[in-house]
Amino acid sequence: MATATDRVVGFGLVTFSLILFVYYTLWIIVLPFIDTNHGIHRYFLPREYAVIIPVVAGLLLLLFIGVFIMVVMWKSRKPTKKSD
Repeated sequence: MATATDRVVGFGLVTFSLILFVYYTLWIIVLPFIDTNHGIHRYFLPREYAVIIPVVAGLLLLLFIGVFIMVVMWKSRKPTKKSD
């Protein structure tokens, strides 16, 4: 059974993910159909960042996964016997 702290952290992560998804969806799908001089455009980054941010996040994710695998493999390495 999950503790109260686990539930709060889980709820926070789900809420953060939902807000991020809605923001990105509005930014990419809805915003191009709204006039460029409308006031809602000041709440969103320029469109170039819509590609740059996910690419950088994906590269960082791959980097962290690679480092994690490297550390796990390094720690599970068996010592080799030296022959005389």
